[in-house]
Amino acid sequence: MRTQEESLAAPRAAPGLWRSLIERLRACLRLPAGDLLHDVTYRRLWSSILISSFGGQVTMLALPLTAAVLLHATPTQMGLLTAIEIAPFVLLSLPAGVWLDRVRKLPVYIYGELTIALLVAGVPLAHWLGWLSMPWMYATGFLLGSVYVVAGSAAQIVLTQVVTRDRLVEAHAKNALASSGAEVAGPGVAGALIKLVGAPLALLVDALLLVISVGILRGIRVHERIERRKDQHFWLDLKAGLRFVVGTPLLLALSITVGLWQMFYHGALVVQILFATRTLGLEASQVGLSYVVLGVGTVGASVFGNRISRRLGPGPCLLMGIAICGLGWGQLALAPANTVGIAAFAFMLLCFGFGATLIFINFLALRQAVTPAQLLGRMTSAMRWLTTLAAAPGALFAGWLGEHVGLRAALAFSGGGALLLALLAWRLTLIRTVSELPATEDVESTLGVEAGELRDVVEGRA
Repeated sequence: MRTQEESLAAPRAAPGLWRSLIERLRACLRLPAGDLLHDVTYRRLWSSILISSFGGQVTMLALPLTAAVLLHATPTQMGLLTAIEIAPFVLLSLPAGVWLDRVRKLPVYIYGELTIALLVAGVPLAHWLGWLSMPWMYATGFLLGSVYVVAGSAAQIVLTQVVTRDRLVEAHAKNALASSGAEVAGPGVAGALIKLVGAPLALLVDALLLVISVGILRGIRVHERIERRKDQHFWLDLKAGLRFVVGTPLLLALSITVGLWQMFYHGALVVQILFATRTLGLEASQVGLSYVVLGVGTVGASVFGNRISRRLGPGPCLLMGIAICGLGWGQLALAPANTVGIAAFAFMLLCFGFGATLIFINFLALRQAVTPAQLLGRMTSAMRWLTTLAAAPGALFAGWLGEHVGLRAALAFSGGGALLLALLAWRLTLIRTVSELPATEDVESTLGVEAGELRDVVEGRA
């Protein structure tokens, strides 16, 4: 039994206890010294990514659900929709890279975000007017892909203007953390929105968030010097960028490896929503809740990805991500159509979130680290072109498999293919032995026999 003095002292001790707990909480949340988020410019960029990623979660679910549920698309039509979204990367990437090396990247990034907002807002407008159909979805997918080709490449280059190259893995990991934070909360909110107002109208949320993101981006200040040459030659510039990528062994190996992974990824992307809604019997809101697990996987890789990359090396970390994705798709192909299957679907999303994040934080950092600044636009676009060449065939083949053989066969194609790719790529030492970010390649030695002519073009002296 406490004495009167102890009883009177307890209330006075409580505020001190609360202050101590608050201080400990602040210490846990306080950024370490030297953290990238201390930089005001990078913090604005990171905040923009966070907001636009949240809206992107709505679009990621609402667009395919609009096609699959509202328009009753077949697996072949879903495959065609995915292939059409990829087509601009094949058709426009190389010329877009030449153009990007001649203009300021930040305005391209900003106007791209605004254009995406208009395109996604056009889907509910078409639905309201009675115009919505699969051809409308095909057109929207192609236009979205076209904007992603140009503005997406510009966004990647803007990061190199804000962050020093030795911190690119850390920056990409933090960017992935921003995206994954949205992925944790976004799908659940998206699912609730879709259930409340329908998939088309839910897209208006993404449009609004993109406008907010643009407002943040407009406050970013980057210093970029563009040398405008009177004798610029489009095809020679394009050739210089492509030759640099093909002539750099690491970039070529990365483009082949990640390009094949893209084929299996887009194959799985075509059928996973169909598998969830038609084989497992999930409703749109339940699919949205399942996608929260994808965000958990992405958060885990974002938090620990930089540490894993430092421990294993960027190359092995990338290959591990491919194997994890393959494991997720493969086990879903074998899952029964019951509660266990629903758990397998969630586990697949967890594997994909973790594995894909490991792939891209290392892939983007490696390719940016070896590329001279004057070639970043052409390198980025050339790499995006090379890595998407196999994506559309993968989507179309998986759609054909899903319709004529079964959705499980399409998932098995993606899972087994990714696991085999990881094994074969591991046996090739070029990627496996990359234990740290390499130095920037010398333009002259990489371009080889045409160095004399192309070097001058690259450096602006031609």
